[in-house]
Amino acid sequence: MGRNSILSRRRFVITALASGSCLTACSDSLGTGQGAKIDARVDATLAEMFRQYPSLRDLAGQASGLLVMPLVTEVGVIFGSSYGRGALRINNSTVEFYSAASGSGGLQFGAQQYSHVLFFMTDAALNDFRNSSGWVVGANAEYALFVDGASIQSDTTTSTSSVIAVVFGQAGLRVGATISGTKYSRLIF
Repeated sequence: MGRNSILSRRRFVITALASGSCLTACSDSLGTGQGAKIDARVDATLAEMFRQYPSLRDLAGQASGLLVMPLVTEVGVIFGSSYGRGALRINNSTVEFYSAASGSGGLQFGAQQYSHVLFFMTDAALNDFRNSSGWVVGANAEYALFVDGASIQSDTTTSTSSVIAVVFGQAGLRVGATISGTKYSRLIF
């Protein structure tokens, strides 16, 4: 295999990845009926989450708002990325739609899908999220852990956190899911 053949394959891969990224980004603002589809998925995701983890109903009742990402797809082949769409709910009503995207580097291989919900426990945390041009999950989110698949593991840190992240419904060939470093952007349909 010659040098030109290797360069041509590299260019092809780079072009394909860039094109896919552009299509994904461009599709965020295209199409009618997208909000209704996302809302239906959000309803189903919340119903499943509350069925699996009934203790989260109380947490949701205390939250100022919930960002529900029904399906995030994460793929890694040396470089990794994830993408999903969801809705921000305040008082059980959808107020805005968001995308969630992340990228990572390092030795990795596999794919998975999962759901996650961010519980904004204070009005200040919710306002910070809504007023940002691209909010990124970092140290400001506390992960809720489940014991025996039934109840949320609560401690003083979790009960006083301004943002609590719950990741569930994992399926695929990768182990573990994290939303740390995920960037959320408002969608306009």
